[in-house]
Amino acid sequence: MDLWTQLVHSAKSIDDPYHANSLPIYQTATFAQEASFDQPNAYDYSRSGNPTRKVVEDQIARLEQGQFGFAFNSGMAGIYAVVQLLNAGDHLITGQDIYGGTYRLLTKIVSRFGIEVTQVDLCDINAIEENIQKNTKMVLLETPTNPLQQITDIAVLASFLKQSNILLAVDNTFLSPWLQKPLTLGADIVIHSATKHLSGHSDITAGAVVVNDASLAQDIQLIQNASGSALEALPAWLLLRGIKTLGLRIERQQQNAIEIANFLQSHPQVEKVYYCGLPDHPGFDINKKQATGSGTVISFTTQSQAISQYVVDHTRLFITSVSFGSLTSLISLPCQMSHAAIDSGRHNIPPSLVRLSIGIESVDDLKEDLHRCLSSVEYFKNDLGVTDKFS
Repeated sequence: MDLWTQLVHSAKSIDDPYHANSLPIYQTATFAQEASFDQPNAYDYSRSGNPTRKVVEDQIARLEQGQFGFAFNSGMAGIYAVVQLLNAGDHLITGQDIYGGTYRLLTKIVSRFGIEVTQVDLCDINAIEENIQKNTKMVLLETPTNPLQQITDIAVLASFLKQSNILLAVDNTFLSPWLQKPLTLGADIVIHSATKHLSGHSDITAGAVVVNDASLAQDIQLIQNASGSALEALPAWLLLRGIKTLGLRIERQQQNAIEIANFLQSHPQVEKVYYCGLPDHPGFDINKKQATGSGTVISFTTQSQAISQYVVDHTRLFITSVSFGSLTSLISLPCQMSHAAIDSGRHNIPPSLVRLSIGIESVDDLKEDLHRCLSSVEYFKNDLGVTDKFS
């Protein structure tokens, strides 16, 4: 079945006697046991399982071409569940350019439980090999990374790690299953902040984990149930509704993003553009090989942090906000917002880096908004402490 069709027609795992065309919301904590106390039904307590959540879990798994899906109450809850597959004394490798929330979780929480974490350039197989230890059990990867858009060859890394029985978990939030399917490239686990593209409307927080291995699935289900981190029925229903338009949204947003990235690259006030859809991006060929698109997020730098702050504060259509993947365009300064949890000496994010999440608005309006802000900086450069004249 074509992916466009799969988005709209989710698996029917609810036996609805009224045959509603819209998925029923099972907004309940408990379910009555019809036969006997020792003969439970398929569902008894919503933390352990809920019919509405089951539909969205199956749908996300199908989109990722996986067998088992699990929905969590946030993307971070999903990442934490995956990390909890490890035991005290195990070693985890992750990237140098990772989401600030992931860094905070790994360094402030996970490290308390005897799990060693090493940050490595995951674009460099030799660097990964040099950091593998006897107790290395997992590599946690973002590709493209957030916010510098570094690209790792998933298939090459997966093949290399399988030689040592090391799990590869890929955070696929940036591209979504519409553009990239890590399981088909050899990854063991796929993670999503479903708050982003999968939902697409900035009205819920949610996470998802997808696997093919039945043993891994059993362990993740145990963690989901025991920790109480499962997604509730109403946000599950909203997430499923958002997924139906995933393709329409991303195609429009990505079309806008490509045009805006080219616009920024030619703008005299922009120093560098980070977007893996640009042919001169160092990961362009790898991303093109393993994904069908370059996504909806762009980062760029200006001459100074003060200039970038001015741009962020003075856009009219771009909402100053963390997150990405929404219908509405967003703008942020990662160093001070989404990645503020990372120690200044532990990341290579330029202080002037601006991150854009491109929405579905008119691309001409979005470009005009950015051009107005970038061009007006010249008039305020003395106030901003900028002395060098723009080229």
